[in-house]
Amino acid sequence: MGSRILLTGGAGYIGSHTYVALVEAGHEVVILDNFSNARDDVPARLEMITGHPVAVERADVLDKAALARIFAAHRFDAVVHFAALKAVGESVQKPLEYIETNVAGLLNLLGAMRDAGVFRLVFSSSATVYAESEVMPLAEDAPRGYASTYAWTKLAGEQILEQVARSDARWAFGVLRYFNPAGAHDTGLIGEDPQDIPNNLMPYIAKVAVGELPALNVFGNDYPTPDGTGVRDYIHVVDLARGHALSLAALIATGRGHVVNLGTGRGYSVMEMLAAYSRACGRDLPHAVAPRRDGDLAAYWGDPRLAEAELGFRAARDLDDMCSTSWGWISRRANAPRG
Repeated sequence: MGSRILLTGGAGYIGSHTYVALVEAGHEVVILDNFSNARDDVPARLEMITGHPVAVERADVLDKAALARIFAAHRFDAVVHFAALKAVGESVQKPLEYIETNVAGLLNLLGAMRDAGVFRLVFSSSATVYAESEVMPLAEDAPRGYASTYAWTKLAGEQILEQVARSDARWAFGVLRYFNPAGAHDTGLIGEDPQDIPNNLMPYIAKVAVGELPALNVFGNDYPTPDGTGVRDYIHVVDLARGHALSLAALIATGRGHVVNLGTGRGYSVMEMLAAYSRACGRDLPHAVAPRRDGDLAAYWGDPRLAEAELGFRAARDLDDMCSTSWGWISRRANAPRG
C-alpha cells in the first residue's frame, strides 16, 4: 500500500523524474511547484508517462498560507523536498534570494509539516556541502564546507534538519547528497531544460549538439588525470530518482534518518563525456581548450557504498546511457515552443 507524498519542486528536472519513480513505487503524489524554473506542460507529460492524472498545487514554499492550505487539503504521510534555487554562480550574485528560498522555504515547510503532524522528509542536498579536498572518493564523514551561497544554503538546510531531529524523535530525515545528475527519461518526454547558458557540463554539450552553442569550452587540459581534463561524478537522473524513492521507503519503514551520497562511485572526464555525447548524436562535437578556472579541482567524486548499505541503492546506468537519453530528450525538444 503506497503513501500520499507531497513533492515540492516536482515539475523540475530531478523532481519530475522522482515523481515517476514514486508513482511507479505505488505512491499517491501531489506536486507543489511555482513553475519559476519549469515548463507548464510538465504535468501533462508526466500524465503521458504514468498513465494517471497529475495532481498539482501551484504555490511557493515562501507562502505560509498556501502551505497551510495544501496540508489541510491533503493527508500527507511524507514530503520529498526539491523546491529551491540551484544555480551556483547566480547564488553568489543574489545571496538574499537564495537564502530566502532555500533556507526560509525549508523552515516554512517544516513548520507546516509539524502543524499537520507529518514527520518524514527526504531532503535534496548536494555534494557542494563537502569542503575542498584532494582525497577521493568523498565519504559522508568527509569535512563539510561551502564555496558558494548555494552550497551554504544546502549546508544550512542539513544543519537545520540535524537540530530538528534532535528535538523530537518523531522526525526522520533522509538527506541525499548527490553530484551531477545527467540524462533524461527513456521516453524523451522529460529532461533537463536550462533556460540560459548552462552551468553544468552535459546540458552545455547538449546545446552544442543541437547547434545552440558553437563549441564546448574545456577549462584546462593539463590536470593530473588520464586525459588532462577534469574528472567529475555523474549519475543518471533515473537512478537518482530511484534513490529518492528508496530513501522515502526506508524512512517510512524504519522511522530512522540517514545521510548518504548518491552517485556511481567513479568519475568521468570532460573528454570522456564529450566523446560519449558525440557517439549518442552521431557526430563529432567541437570543443576549444580554455584556461583553468580558479577553484576547479582535478577530480571530484563520491563514495556511494553507504547508500547501498542503508537503502539498497546502486546506480545501474552508465555514461553512454546518460548521453543517449539526454540526446533523445534534447533533440526532441530543441525546436519545440516553450510552454
